[in-house]
Amino acid sequence: MARKKINLKISSVDTREMRLGTITSWDGSASELVDASRYEARGRGRVTGGGEADREGCHGGGKVCRLRELKMPFNQQTMCSHAIVACQLGNLTDCILVEHAPIGCSASNARFNQGFKIGLARRGKPIQSIQIFSTNLKENDMVFGASDRLRQTVRDANERFGPKAIFISMSCSTAIIGEDLDSLAQELETELKIPVVPVYCEGFRSKHWSTGFDASQHGIVRQIVNKNPKKQNDLINIVALWGTDYFTPMLAPLGLRVNYMVDMASFSELRQASEAAATATFCHTLGSYMATALEEYYGVPQIDAPQPFGIAGTDDWLRAVAKAVGKEDIIDDYIESEHRRISPRLEELRKILKGVKGFVSTGSSYAHAMISVIRDLGIEVEGSIVFHHDPVYDAGHENQDTLGHLVRNSGDLAHFTVSQTQQFQFHGLLKRVNPDFIIIRHNGLAPLAAKLGIPSFPMGDEHFPLGYDGIIRTGEALIGILAKKKFNAVLKRHVEIPYTDWWLSQEDQFILAKHPEILDEPDETKTPLGADRSANPIQMDPDDNLSAPEEKLRYA
Repeated sequence: MARKKINLKISSVDTREMRLGTITSWDGSASELVDASRYEARGRGRVTGGGEADREGCHGGGKVCRLRELKMPFNQQTMCSHAIVACQLGNLTDCILVEHAPIGCSASNARFNQGFKIGLARRGKPIQSIQIFSTNLKENDMVFGASDRLRQTVRDANERFGPKAIFISMSCSTAIIGEDLDSLAQELETELKIPVVPVYCEGFRSKHWSTGFDASQHGIVRQIVNKNPKKQNDLINIVALWGTDYFTPMLAPLGLRVNYMVDMASFSELRQASEAAATATFCHTLGSYMATALEEYYGVPQIDAPQPFGIAGTDDWLRAVAKAVGKEDIIDDYIESEHRRISPRLEELRKILKGVKGFVSTGSSYAHAMISVIRDLGIEVEGSIVFHHDPVYDAGHENQDTLGHLVRNSGDLAHFTVSQTQQFQFHGLLKRVNPDFIIIRHNGLAPLAAKLGIPSFPMGDEHFPLGYDGIIRTGEALIGILAKKKFNAVLKRHVEIPYTDWWLSQEDQFILAKHPEILDEPDETKTPLGADRSANPIQMDPDDNLSAPEEKLRYA
């Protein structure tokens, strides 16, 4: 019997670094990263080191090895797994999340509440607020323990709201003091007679926030889904965020109903996930863990295809869905009719957008999808930033290799960068490509692009570019975005980029990873640009006070 890739016997989830070999810092061409990732071999558990793999990163029976990544000496900004759990499990309609943490760990909840309400409105569901409690740990709790505070918070939440389930998220603080979430959750579940689910998502557990998606989904599949499912052959799970329901009309010709997870889902919708005919997602970064767990433990097949974005991706995805539900006999006619329907407007958009150069800065596999969409519009794409890179997804299914699919179907990207939303790198990475616009998901980077004279398309609705109609929607939106170029050009003349001239003149945005000794150089003795650093050793004044890394990139 094949060894399962997901272990539901334990309450914690392996981090992406350990499971998949995820990296957060890399620079090169897209084709180079495809070759280094060796997706197919990793999917079979046969990567054993050598070449681009780091033998020290090997683990498990298959010795899956990590890619070599550029070791940046600091991060300017990022998110954490704990915050991701808040925007997932805190966005359920009839369950409660208790954050076992100081109140500072809840700082993003106002923003998550706004996103929750917008998502509910998009799906036509009643508007409500997120249901997140905090144990609000104080100094005494850190010294003497916080178990009683957690018990009381869970009991209060249950009494006030009567939830169908309660999730408890671990924070850095409670991990440090060694709170036993498993025992506490079991005790409270017996007392309250509803599922009480521990979620191990302390921020320092993983260097990338996407592990928080996995931790949320692990708890759901482990303790919420129906353990004795009765199959619903017309139900398909879609693992998604807050996007508009474009999946229902796209799948209606196949006679399928959509069961969205995790955001805005109810307890009953989560519970029936094990009853579905198949599981799909708009983004393998987000959905591969839950899809693989449901496949391995409940026989719910996941769709072995790239994501449904762009013409080739949507074609392949629809054929894979049709195969999974036994509707292969009708799918080709449907695809051909959709091609004919969008063709006239698509050709018009291609004429309008001819010669335009774009740039994508989003999460990993979503970026691969977005590049396919805008290339189908005739837009040139030479560069992209993704916030992390998974060399393989959990199931290892061959047709889920989204980066490989992108390169094979629409061509290489000369500049493909993995960087965790690092503001200080963004200027140089955009400058080497000089795009006419950027598509972005984490909007904190958009103001810096505006200061460079580049208009941004903040993709707030993740499903906006979905399917054949999504190509048209995106093209029409980009026409409006490009109309703002004059405003951004004026803005560029009246603002300053808040970094030193030395840093802004750097061509290599990963020079600090390759030469961390630069951080110890006094400003006035920095090695000249382009010089051979090995031939020009740094001369340090022993009395010089070394600055923090960020000081070398300080605000002007």
